[in-house]
Amino acid sequence: MRRLAKRVMALLPCCLFAFSLLTSCSESSDEVVEFPDWQNYNTTQWNRVYAQAAERIAAGDPSWKIIKSWNYEDTLHGDNTSYIVVHVTRSGTGTKSPLYTDSVAVNYKGRLLPSTTYTDGYEFDSSWESATADSTTAPALFAVSALNDGFATALQHMHVGDEWTVYMPWTLGYGTTDYNGIPGYSVLTFDMQLVSVFKPGTTVPPFSAKRQGAVLTE
Repeated sequence: MRRLAKRVMALLPCCLFAFSLLTSCSESSDEVVEFPDWQNYNTTQWNRVYAQAAERIAAGDPSWKIIKSWNYEDTLHGDNTSYIVVHVTRSGTGTKSPLYTDSVAVNYKGRLLPSTTYTDGYEFDSSWESATADSTTAPALFAVSALNDGFATALQHMHVGDEWTVYMPWTLGYGTTDYNGIPGYSVLTFDMQLVSVFKPGTTVPPFSAKRQGAVLTE
């Protein structure tokens, strides 16, 4: 199921950010609580992600970016939940970025922070979900304007062929209430690869899995 659409329409390297794993049981039974103290946990981890990314940027590491949400004016200063954090894992050869009015083909995998039984973070959505290898997957097709603010912000700064790990706070993801099994206040982590960009009115070709490497276009 695609969960990237807006509500109205519906790795970082492990050595850098070691997320704390919370394990808890119900006080009245042995039932495991999957997301104990989730709001505070996610708030603390987001502040850590943001601060450590800022340190890397200040140290001159060009693979890290902090990007303000696309719908915030550049002159306005918001708190750190107005931004996404990006780690560039591979730079593509494209020269243009998608506009909000464009459509895209993108490979992605979305996860939550580590929780009680999901020690690598619960994977809630993926374009690779039915593929056995990169060569047998087809990218997902989206209108940029139909996506949540964090994902749309990342896309508008990517170039074709870029591969990013993107961290976004709940304010740019799915908000403060539960959504399709995603708890409120969830920090989201996406591994993303921008495959193609399509301008309005462009005919989008059908994507078959084994053609993936042949459709890196702008």
